[in-house]
Amino acid sequence: MMTPNSSDPVSKLIFELSKLPGIGEKTATRLAYYVLKQDETYAAALADALVAAKKKVGLCSVCFTFTDTDPCRICNDASRDRAMISVVERPSDMNSIELSGTYKGVYHVLHGALSPLDGIGPDELKIRELMDRLRAPVAPVREVLLAMNPSVEGDATSLYLTRLIRPLGVRVTQLAHGIPMGGQLEYTDRQTIGKAIENRMEMR
Repeated sequence: MMTPNSSDPVSKLIFELSKLPGIGEKTATRLAYYVLKQDETYAAALADALVAAKKKVGLCSVCFTFTDTDPCRICNDASRDRAMISVVERPSDMNSIELSGTYKGVYHVLHGALSPLDGIGPDELKIRELMDRLRAPVAPVREVLLAMNPSVEGDATSLYLTRLIRPLGVRVTQLAHGIPMGGQLEYTDRQTIGKAIENRMEMR
């Protein structure tokens, strides 16, 4: 990563933008110059939006997605099927499933996947909170849909959760293989996600 010149505001802007996931130095440079081309009101609005989001958005106390209300709007929706929980890695995955229009249950966001090489174990994820939800005496859960991304880490997380959940007598399913190995829910079209939900499979 580039080292910013402390006396150069453009260099500092590029450096901060390059910290964003998936944004390399070239993309950060392009974004920085785009912002600089706009009038001052755009830069002020962007800065205000960032600060407001950081101040007002937190984690839902139920599903752990990002939200400005607690519980979040989905957890607070009486029409959702609380007997079915879809477990996802990131809030963006939850949004992708919502866009498919086929899922009517609720969610649980782990905020990552198991990856021992990166130092991410069960204690770094919202797994204990998921098990607490499943053991709660009220609103018993009928099915847990493991909507992990199709990756080595996602598969390992699904297998780990299956071993924890199955003894509770809860049905455990996973998305059908309509999503390519190594793909990301966030970048998968809504029709593919919808079919993967409809054709979900029992975890073995």
